[in-house]
Amino acid sequence: MSALLNDLSLGMALALFAGCALVIGVVGTRLTGIVDDLADRTGLGEAIAGTLLLGMATSLSGLMVSASAALADRPTLAMSNALGGIAVQTLFLTVADITHRRANLEHAAASLSNLLQGGLLLCLLSLVLVGRFAPDWTLWQVHPVTPLLLLGYLFGLRLVALSRDNPMWRPAQTRDTAPDVPDEQAMGRSATRLWLAFAGLAALLGVSGWLLERCAAVIAEQTGLGQSVVGALMTAVVTSLPELVTSIAAVRRGALTLAVAGIIGGNAFDTLFVAASDIAYRGGSIYHAMPDAVSLWVALAMLMTAILMVGMLHRERQGPARIGFESVGIIACYLAGALTLLLSP
Repeated sequence: MSALLNDLSLGMALALFAGCALVIGVVGTRLTGIVDDLADRTGLGEAIAGTLLLGMATSLSGLMVSASAALADRPTLAMSNALGGIAVQTLFLTVADITHRRANLEHAAASLSNLLQGGLLLCLLSLVLVGRFAPDWTLWQVHPVTPLLLLGYLFGLRLVALSRDNPMWRPAQTRDTAPDVPDEQAMGRSATRLWLAFAGLAALLGVSGWLLERCAAVIAEQTGLGQSVVGALMTAVVTSLPELVTSIAAVRRGALTLAVAGIIGGNAFDTLFVAASDIAYRGGSIYHAMPDAVSLWVALAMLMTAILMVGMLHRERQGPARIGFESVGIIACYLAGALTLLLSP
């Protein structure tokens, strides 16, 4: 099966790529309602469910792309997909912001959990840069930063969970703040059926991601675009489609905290793509196989996350263009990064 996919023509690769994109988009839409109901049914709340369930499930296709690319000795594709995905998912929050007409999304969805997840994401992205510039030391072909990424992520999730039970800071409640209130209809649904539906849709995303990586390798080779461009601007966008559709669907359901938590939580989980890629890559430290063009996306993702956190702290109610200053800044950062990548030799 793998050999057959590697022999695909460009036309077939593009068609399969588009098919995977469609599956990922449709499945992502279905996941939103299931996770929102699970958040109420299990008592996890939207912020935790957005991180643990929605963020992880919607990231499975991207994880498969990065891990399989690293295993096939394509480290640039693996890293550009992982880090470009974090940037484009942050960009997708601006689309959700435009969809929420009542007020600035970052104002309405500001919460301690979302701010802590943003801080966690900045820490994890910083570790990726530390790995990039640290000495090229490995143990069993794995760099020391990789276990630190895993431990940092788990410790951060623990802090987010503790903050929900015993918050030491709360955002001011305004008429535009969206409270996380359980839905009575969700409480009547079977938890077993919800979990089974969640697992099935998550598996579909994983298989789609595996197929997507094979198509991306063919497209990069036969078009001459290169793995950095295909990874950051094609597979990263497609594997991030669930975050786009789930964010918009969550906003329309009124689950604003879930919309923001799904993006930030998914981004934090996406840094583990790097850890998985380093373990799968047999050529040494994948951090040192990362070209400068991909390192730029780490810096841009950090800048975009910092702008988002400032927006949640400042809580501008309504910007002049119906979106806040943070959305304008995030769009500008992403466009600058895409233009730089396309113009790079």
